[in-house]
Amino acid sequence: MEWILIILGAVIVYSVVIYFYQRRIMKTLSEEEFKAGYRKAQLIDVREPNEFEGGHILGARNIPLSQLRHRYKEIRPDKPVYLYCQNSVRSGRAAQLLKRKGYNDIYNLKGGFKKWTGKIKVGK
Repeated sequence: MEWILIILGAVIVYSVVIYFYQRRIMKTLSEEEFKAGYRKAQLIDVREPNEFEGGHILGARNIPLSQLRHRYKEIRPDKPVYLYCQNSVRSGRAAQLLKRKGYNDIYNLKGGFKKWTGKIKVGK
């Protein structure tokens, strides 16, 4: 029983550390702030292709988190990167990967696509 509490404690500590690290490396923007800047940036949808085809923010490129490790060079490091996923979990992980690769100007849509009320495009 004691080892379960130790593991549970370690998972909680790890989650808290990751949360604060992600907050430090990327700026989370409200929908209004996101709309104000994403047209001058690289808009990347990190959801899987079937999710992207079901609907995505107009102008977004689909580079799924599962492929980002091999495709990150498609994203310019000298321009702002606006990320989103379904609810902000995967975009946080994508920001971590991009930060390790030298990207610094990283933004995230608060609440993800699920909370987006702006224009969308269905299909490619």
